[in-house]
Amino acid sequence: MNTAGQAVIENNPTNYSSPAAESTNPSAIQIADLNHTYPATSGSKRRTRRQSAKSQNASEVPHRPALDGVNLRISPGEIFGILGPNGGGKTTLFRILSTLLRPTSGNVAVFGYDVCAQPWEVRKQLGVVFQSPSLDVKLTAKENLRCQGHMYGLRGSDLNSRIDKVLEQVGLPDAADRHVEILSGGMRRRVELAKAMLHAPPLLLLDEPSTGLDVGARRDLWEQLETLRHKQGVTIALTTHLMDEADRCDRLAVLHEGKLVALDTPAQLKAKIGGEVVTIEPTQGQAQGLLEQITDRFGPWDNTTKPVLIDGVIHLEKSDGPGFVATLAGAFPDSTRSITVGHPTLEDVFLHLTGQTLRK
Repeated sequence: MNTAGQAVIENNPTNYSSPAAESTNPSAIQIADLNHTYPATSGSKRRTRRQSAKSQNASEVPHRPALDGVNLRISPGEIFGILGPNGGGKTTLFRILSTLLRPTSGNVAVFGYDVCAQPWEVRKQLGVVFQSPSLDVKLTAKENLRCQGHMYGLRGSDLNSRIDKVLEQVGLPDAADRHVEILSGGMRRRVELAKAMLHAPPLLLLDEPSTGLDVGARRDLWEQLETLRHKQGVTIALTTHLMDEADRCDRLAVLHEGKLVALDTPAQLKAKIGGEVVTIEPTQGQAQGLLEQITDRFGPWDNTTKPVLIDGVIHLEKSDGPGFVATLAGAFPDSTRSITVGHPTLEDVFLHLTGQTLRK
């Protein structure tokens, strides 16, 4: 169940562009043959002879790359999502894009500037919202923004007007003089967004932007992002593992074990699943046997629709899901606890592409 994504990548003509096209109309982000492997960590420099031997043996085992041959292009004005589980490569890619990490090999450009050769130029193009909070809670919202402005060389009336403008844009004009420690989680996240926007960058990088936010705060955040895109033409690239957040992106890159397994719109990704998704919760002790019986009785299957057992639940795809549920329930009345059917979600897409769930 891990081969279908390649067709999605190869069939998408927006992934690559010619150097001539890039020189006249640079992409917001252009990534070519990107690879990164973290070095092995040895801990303390002082090691016993036995520890050294163990380390030497471990070094003979090749490390799986955090990023493995990634190619993609993000167009100006897009809201682009990078979807994947923890350990899939999202954070490594985010760190490379934000110039915090040099890749092992490959090329990455932000509005035509190389992240390795021209990091200072790249940083001028970026506003970054990290997953971990970066505000000083003992300062007011305005004081946090003033410190940020000083780092970008902003001073005086120009800085003050920019602070007023970005606080207005994120809906916090009345919170300028309130200390961050008394603000709600959603309001703090909006101050973070205001910090990233202060120097008017054309590109925002957001690492898991909805972390710690309730439903209402997440909705407010996305309204702000949509406003930035439509009214100011800001390009937004974000990492996420949340399905509702990924569904709101124009396009998605799906990362799994460092590889780009799919790149398309959320709708087109879900359309790759040819029918409904059926999930069966077996009765206790029946999971493996029921999987084998369903596979043998209702085949043949192809590699992307064949029933799989994950975390005690059987997943499969059928063109006539509702009709198949009735047949399945009649065939195994004593072996099933529940059977559900529904339209494909992005979680189902990830399972379809990789054979694993995002949570796994």
